Amino acid sequence: MEPFLLTLMYFAVAIIIVVIGLFVFESLTRQYKDWDEVLKGNHAVSLSISGKIIGICIVLAFAIYHSSAIVDTLIWGIFGVVLQMVAYVIFELLTRNFSVEEQLKKGNISVGIISFAVSVGLAFVIGASIT
Repeated sequence: MEPFLLTLMYFAVAIIIVVIGLFVFESLTRQYKDWDEVLKGNHAVSLSISGKIIGICIVLAFAIYHSSAIVDTLIWGIFGVVLQMVAYVIFELLTRNFSVEEQLKKGNISVGIISFAVSVGLAFVIGASIT
């Protein structure tokens, strides 16, 4: 029975961290509200949000794999969200020719795909570094 309880607890921790992560990312967005854009059918924003969700989950998967306790997973998960936020800010700063946020708001799918790739790609790097 213990493996089932542990799975349930890891699942609960994952849901909590994903929700917190999405809330934090939503607060970073100044030009639009993520879920309002999703309801409008903005595929670029949907791709960006999907990348963040998958990215957080990848970090959590590595954290679960390498953790000896749920608390470790919680700590690594939160740290992963912070690093994902840093990556997003750096991505915005490195694209000096345009604003990522503005382009996502306009529905630029190309920017949405790159945002997705940045989140997922760096999640593998962050996750692999968890020891």
